[in-house]
Amino acid sequence: MGDPFQQVHDWEPGIAPSGLFWTVPFSPSAITVNPNTGVARLRARNVAVGDFHDFFNSIADPPSPAPVPSHVSFDVHWAGGGEQVPIHDDIFGFSGNFVGSDARITFTASDDNDSVVYRSDPDGQTSFGAGVGRERNGVYFA
Repeated sequence: MGDPFQQVHDWEPGIAPSGLFWTVPFSPSAITVNPNTGVARLRARNVAVGDFHDFFNSIADPPSPAPVPSHVSFDVHWAGGGEQVPIHDDIFGFSGNFVGSDARITFTASDDNDSVVYRSDPDGQTSFGAGVGRERNGVYFA
């Protein structure tokens, strides 16, 4: 984990007035998933977000300085192939079956008024605890 005091970019959608944070809707066509094998893919292109500079500014009310208009694109792959594991958690109220997996992301981000594009290196990544499955929670929790 990086040092938040050294952070210079924090691209994310912010916090909605309802309190919902770091969440945006995606079209069902953006994701393909096979919960039985653990293989999945999530793709998003040119998603409008703010660059809040750092985590602490992103949770400030209001953020100061204001976020810089920006766009991100990403492509996440879960490879599947792990064991299927049932999980039941009464404390957090969810249960499901999940297939362990390796995961990689290709990510680009840029501020709208800057020509610099930041890119991830999927070959330089290590995933810990990635998985794909079906979950039941809320009124469906049993």
